[in-house]
Amino acid sequence: MAGFVEQLWESIFTPGPTPSLLIATNVTFAALQLVLFTLLIATYSVHFVALSLLSGGLWWAINWFATELNAAKAREEEEEADRSRSGKQKSARGTDDSETEVETTIVSKTDTKTGSTEVEPVDPAGGDLKLRAPESSFEARSAASTEDEWEKVSENEKDK
Repeated sequence: MAGFVEQLWESIFTPGPTPSLLIATNVTFAALQLVLFTLLIATYSVHFVALSLLSGGLWWAINWFATELNAAKAREEEEEADRSRSGKQKSARGTDDSETEVETTIVSKTDTKTGSTEVEPVDPAGGDLKLRAPESSFEARSAASTEDEWEKVSENEKDK
C-alpha cells in the first residue's frame, strides 16, 4: 500500500495518464458511485440519480481521454521508429535527398566613407550579383505618408 501511495505521488508530477493515477481515479469514482447509490436508497431522492449519471459520464470521459492519449502516444512512437528505420536505410544507400534546390550566400559590406550598406548576393556559378538599395530610404517615404495621414485625420476632427 505504501508503494502505491508513493507511485501515486510521483505520478502527479509525471505528464500523461500513469497506471497508478488511473487506478486511483477509477477507485475514487467507484466509491463515489457507491455513496450516491447508498444515499439514493436512504432518501429516495431523484437528485442522487442525476448526480450518479453525471459522475458516471465524467468517469467514462476520463477513461476515454486516457485511452486516446495512450493510443496517440503509441502512434507517435511507431512513426518515430519508422522514421529512424527509413533514415538508417537512406544512410546505408548513401543518398541524401535534400529539399533545398538552390543555395545563395549573401554578403553584407559596409562602406566606411558614406556609412551606407550594400548587399551583394554571391552567385553559386562564380559571378557576383549586385543589388543596391535605392537612394531614398523606405523610412523617409513611410514618415511622409504617415504625416499626410495625420493631417487628414486632424482636418476631419476640425470639421466636426
